[in-house]
Amino acid sequence: MPIFALQSLAGGFLDEDLQHFNKKFDDWCIQFESHEDAMDILQTLENSEGVVVVEITPLSYPKYFFSGLQGIIHATRQIGDKIICVVEPFMGASFKIAICDLKTKNVSHTRTGYKTLPSIESAFANFSEETI
Repeated sequence: MPIFALQSLAGGFLDEDLQHFNKKFDDWCIQFESHEDAMDILQTLENSEGVVVVEITPLSYPKYFFSGLQGIIHATRQIGDKIICVVEPFMGASFKIAICDLKTKNVSHTRTGYKTLPSIESAFANFSEETI
């Protein structure tokens, strides 16, 4: 399920035009099915020394794979076929735990809200398959 992209060392992902870098990885970024394909294009770029091939997975970039996931992602981990995320729905809101299903692409949130990151750390660390 992973895909590959070209990322600037300064940040950002190479756009389809092979000239500009997007801050966020989205549909406009050039994507490759294999590391080798990405390396082939990287070698054709004029300023390739500041660009690297990166692997994009649901664990590293959950918002790209789960359109229903909104807000700022602070932490992710995988439990079985689920990606569990600590999410701040919008600036200043209570933190929530989001459960993203890799099979169905559905996103659900726990009912409990947490005011600070330290208060959600224990719940996130102890989240298990039985909790889901």
